[in-house]
Amino acid sequence: MGPHPAVAAIRLAVRRVLHDILTDQSRLSRTTGERAGGRITARLARPVGDIPEQSPNERTSSPLVLVACSGGADSMALASALAFEAPKLGVRAGGITVDHGLQPGSDLRAEEVVLRLRELGLDPVESITVTVGRDGGPEAAARDARYAALDAALERHGGTAILLGHTRDDQAETVLLGLARGSGIRSLSGMAAVSGADGRYRRPFLQLDRQTARKACMVQALPVWDDPHNADPAYTRSRLRHEGLPALEKALGKGVVEALARTAQLSRDDADALDTWASQAEASVRDATGLLECAKLYALPPAVRRRILRRAAIQAGAPAGSLFARHIEEVDRLITGWRGQGAINLPGKVVAQRQGGRLVIRQG
Repeated sequence: MGPHPAVAAIRLAVRRVLHDILTDQSRLSRTTGERAGGRITARLARPVGDIPEQSPNERTSSPLVLVACSGGADSMALASALAFEAPKLGVRAGGITVDHGLQPGSDLRAEEVVLRLRELGLDPVESITVTVGRDGGPEAAARDARYAALDAALERHGGTAILLGHTRDDQAETVLLGLARGSGIRSLSGMAAVSGADGRYRRPFLQLDRQTARKACMVQALPVWDDPHNADPAYTRSRLRHEGLPALEKALGKGVVEALARTAQLSRDDADALDTWASQAEASVRDATGLLECAKLYALPPAVRRRILRRAAIQAGAPAGSLFARHIEEVDRLITGWRGQGAINLPGKVVAQRQGGRLVIRQG
């Protein structure tokens, strides 16, 4: 008799992602080998099946995949699946929990998570305490601190990737939050299955719902921790989860979460295509000195033109996370609605202004 369907689903999702990671490693090894004259030295991925006993040196050279675990149902289900699947593929598996220090007893909770991860057989396992700032609001500040800690942990342990437990429900919430901000198609595309520098962040559960992860924990008798912040109406995502989405399902019927997740994937495909188009078109709208020519920008479709403007602002020093659609629309009006208006101030002390038919974007 096989595992419970929920357990089988989470394991299959993790197995697929591990195969992807190993395939990427193998491709990188081949590329490196070709550049070195054909000498491929990195260990290639092994197929599923019986894995020969590894020597200590081989175990050390195996890719290390970490799971980011808060102790909640989603990340505990992910940790259990990684612990089960990784040894089959010759992959080392470890775990990281981040203590944001935002609740009394958070340090004790982090210690408990470390113990649970070690009981699953993960190694290395580490708890990291971070200081959460205030920039962008409490949710954004906590997220920034968390990802900075995870990046540092991956580098410190020499890891290849970090698995994150975001589910289809999280994806639906992210799409709605992007829609509320009016941030454009890239925001509607939600979270990517692969993101971060070198594709280090992987989200195996984006096609699975939250209940599947919780059920998998229950049938495996895995203790989980429910973060009280997830039910606190002071947080926007919490209100959306407990009030907004249920209201939408009541008004529109079941299937809203699935539809929003599908919208995210379609939006991501469109956004990727437009980004590629903008990247290819950018060289054609710059003059010999590298300045953007307004007439040539005007001839481009708005979606392509605004992507070029956004990229130019970021290259000039505007923080991507603080650069919103309204900023780019103001810069765009220097091209489409030119009436002799003055410079546009952007985040990061960046200034955009029109001079002699050229658009100059630089530090002010």
